[in-house]
Amino acid sequence: MSEGDRPSVPAVEVSGAVKVYGGGVRALDGLDLVVQEGEFVTITGPSGCGKSTLLHLLAALDHPDAGTLTVHGRDLARLHNLSRYRRREVGLVFQLHNLLPRLSATANVEVAMFGAGQDRHARRARALDLLSQVDLSGREERLPTQLSGGERQRVAIARALANHPGLLLADEPTGNLDSEATERIVELLRSVNASGITVLLVTHDAQVTAHATRVVSMRAGRVVDDRMMEPVRALGGGVAGRAVEG
Repeated sequence: MSEGDRPSVPAVEVSGAVKVYGGGVRALDGLDLVVQEGEFVTITGPSGCGKSTLLHLLAALDHPDAGTLTVHGRDLARLHNLSRYRRREVGLVFQLHNLLPRLSATANVEVAMFGAGQDRHARRARALDLLSQVDLSGREERLPTQLSGGERQRVAIARALANHPGLLLADEPTGNLDSEATERIVELLRSVNASGITVLLVTHDAQVTAHATRVVSMRAGRVVDDRMMEPVRALGGGVAGRAVEG
């Protein structure tokens, strides 16, 4: 079989994932999910249904009590260097941007590249390029307190992309933003996805979900609905989404 004939490996494959917290709370209860390379998937559902737990497991910030999780064909339970995995293979964006308050926007992006084998000149060049890509030219030396909420989240996205990850995991990245800032973040994430990066995003926001190529709904630690979406042009010139029938 030639390389071109080989079946593609999913970006994410979760099989029978179980996570139980203190008191017997089952955050994940046998969850199954497959995300193909290049998809933009939003995960929705009520608070406590296991959405964030799933992202934490895929980021190797926690481990399942049962089941398997693979990212780009690699079983996370078999990885010996989880720090390297988080640094090189996944980008992480959270509702709270988690920027270092005493560092400039540029330095916050550079921090992600420490230990990745780049010298300081290469790190700075990469950071400045990413900040330009997220429309923060002219704000590179500002501290987080000198930036708006939307700008801080764009710095966080630039930081998540610093090491060329194949998978971007985002947990409520627009949860603290107004509608205008949310729209800018969503357009940025769409651009990230268009560049070939798989995006897996937890959200309660219908404004965000409308831009996904697929919407997965969770309840009680399991997937209860899984719909493909087709992008459509909205009246205001923006892009929304609708479910594909069948």
